Amino acid sequence: MGEKDGVASGASSLVRWGIVGAGNIAHRFARSLANEPRSELTTISCRSAAKATAFALEHGVAAEGALSDEALGGVAGSAHAALLARPDVDAVYVALPHHLHAEWVVAALRAGKAVLCEKPLCVSPEETALLTRTAHETQSLLMEGMKTRFLPLYRRVRELVGQGAIGRLTRVEAVLQNAMLDRILRGGDYLSSPSGGGMLLDTGVYCAAWIEDYLSGPFEVASAEARWEAGVDCAVDAELRFGEKTARLLAAADRDNTRYTRLVGTEGQIVVDQPHRPTHARLERAGEKPMELDLPLPVDDLYGEIEHFVDLLLDGRVESPVMPLASSQRCADMLGAISNTIRGDGRKG
Repeated sequence: MGEKDGVASGASSLVRWGIVGAGNIAHRFARSLANEPRSELTTISCRSAAKATAFALEHGVAAEGALSDEALGGVAGSAHAALLARPDVDAVYVALPHHLHAEWVVAALRAGKAVLCEKPLCVSPEETALLTRTAHETQSLLMEGMKTRFLPLYRRVRELVGQGAIGRLTRVEAVLQNAMLDRILRGGDYLSSPSGGGMLLDTGVYCAAWIEDYLSGPFEVASAEARWEAGVDCAVDAELRFGEKTARLLAAADRDNTRYTRLVGTEGQIVVDQPHRPTHARLERAGEKPMELDLPLPVDDLYGEIEHFVDLLLDGRVESPVMPLASSQRCADMLGAISNTIRGDGRKG
């Protein structure tokens, strides 16, 4: 990728960001971005003029960078389109509800912007393939914001498994449970949207990303069950087979906050706490004292992915080696196959 307006090689380079969306994750991203010395937030877009203004004031965006559909005449998406047309935006963070990701990622790529998209990249394998094709056609940087892969604890665990600390890997269990069923039942946000809500896409994608990084090759959904509320899945429990290796994916909103990833090998296991933002894990081997692993977050749980993305953009890279588009596609295929199974149309991946 060649140089873009405002982005050049060298230590003095500055990446100018626009955030599409102004919800909770957008605020968290803006706070984390403020710690990245090569980045500047110039623009925010959303529906509400009051919300855009408040966001801009909180995060140091100039008044002219607070774009809203209301201020631009009320046409849905006009603020996002205006953001993408601005020459003072090099990179875009897409922080919209899941079902809107594909539309605005494609638009951003075609506008010549680098795109970091909040997970999940989109809601289906077909949309994921479309985004990959568009990124390749435009030669623009696109990365799914799978924050876990950029955290020190995740990298250390990956290193240990690669070094054979637990022998040959045989199973991955990824469990993310949450006590937040009331939020789905209350409705009114992305989790309760039948077009892109539910726990399989929201937290299940974290589970899928752990599994995808460790188990390769063809897979099949051995079993999957779900609980439904308000038209969306509030709990999904699936078993997958990758040849002789197996995996479990459990994403739920209707139970306690049990959260872990267990990597099981022929000579031991590693249990990772809080797999969506891990800082602690335990290495267990038969006959040996368990080894506790503690590595803090760098600033917060989003900073690692931001720093990596800026590195890629300033280096002229169009794809991440840590979270490549092939990994996003693989995760989407996995979630799609599970989704088909819980809807009664199982298929192999």
